[in-house]
Amino acid sequence: MNDRFRPVAAAKMLNKNSVLQIDLAGILLAAILMISPSVAAQPNDPEIRQATPPLFASHLPLQVTIQAPLTTLTRDRPEEEYLHGLFTFTGDDGAARTVDLKIRTRGNYRRDEEHCDFPPIRLNLRTKQLVDSVFAGQDKLKVVTHCRSKNRHFEQLVLREFLAYRIFQVMTNKSYGVRLLQVNYVDTEGAKPMTKLAFAIEDDDDVARRVGMMSVNVPDIANEDLDRQQQNLVNVFQYLIGNTEFSLIRAEPDKYCCHNADLISATGGPPFTPLPYDFDFAGLVNAPYAQPNPRYDIRHVRHRLFRGLCSNNDLLMGTIQHYLDRKDAVYAIVDEIDMLTRGSRRYVTLYLNSFYKRISTPKKIDNAFVKRCE
Repeated sequence: MNDRFRPVAAAKMLNKNSVLQIDLAGILLAAILMISPSVAAQPNDPEIRQATPPLFASHLPLQVTIQAPLTTLTRDRPEEEYLHGLFTFTGDDGAARTVDLKIRTRGNYRRDEEHCDFPPIRLNLRTKQLVDSVFAGQDKLKVVTHCRSKNRHFEQLVLREFLAYRIFQVMTNKSYGVRLLQVNYVDTEGAKPMTKLAFAIEDDDDVARRVGMMSVNVPDIANEDLDRQQQNLVNVFQYLIGNTEFSLIRAEPDKYCCHNADLISATGGPPFTPLPYDFDFAGLVNAPYAQPNPRYDIRHVRHRLFRGLCSNNDLLMGTIQHYLDRKDAVYAIVDEIDMLTRGSRRYVTLYLNSFYKRISTPKKIDNAFVKRCE
């Protein structure tokens, strides 16, 4: 892709005059200490090791049909009570199957009809009806929807947020799996059918099981309670996508920790591993309704701000090298998503370019990360 910026590897960038004042040996040591998350995440106990659920074992889009009282769903936006319907899907083998469905809305910001005329949804499926199918093992499934039905651009925003999840998957398997869906919505109350893009998100319990950990619900925590490697990985990722709407230690009111991040743990206690989610306020997505986090002096969501800890700067170069090593894989995901329009593809490519440009020299790393740490 001609628009791509080709950065120099971090280990080759440093010299005696580096503003980071870290020598090459230090960089290599940091890179060694920063064990690849995809390796470090493998569980030691084979009894708790599980394969990726079939739904998230492929990135090919799935055709599904939701037949339900969608007029009531979008009008009343039930958060606890489910509505009944049918769910039809075509698996990777081309075979179609129809199963019982219960459906309700979910979320906070996008659930508000002032922001989205079509809210995010949760699908409650009967696991016994899903045996030997691509949805095997699924129960209560989170689905990110298109938000606004009369504006086609919002489907591009679905793809951009899907891309954000895929990028973090490249960095570590301690991350949410996602699967793109092409959903045929059939309203049993008579509204006109429509077909829109959406994507399903892996359950946090499934993520935890496949990496030999467990999901945990705890109140606010301290930075010292987090796995430093994953914490640094998440903070650089949030910088990459231009997102400040998250906290790895603070919960939203009346909820468990954390804000737009879940926690998993090997023991049920510290160190906790954060799993980031919900990226529609990120600059990479650039949703029309997104506003900068008022806590920070940012004019637009496209503007990046590093929220990593200064106490983790000893891991910073190893983390940056990790992102450099996976640069080609990140751009390959953009190439892979065929449904991105030319304009959307160019936007996300240029946005990624600007990230890799900022990690291309010690001076730029110093300005963007070291001098901005918290």
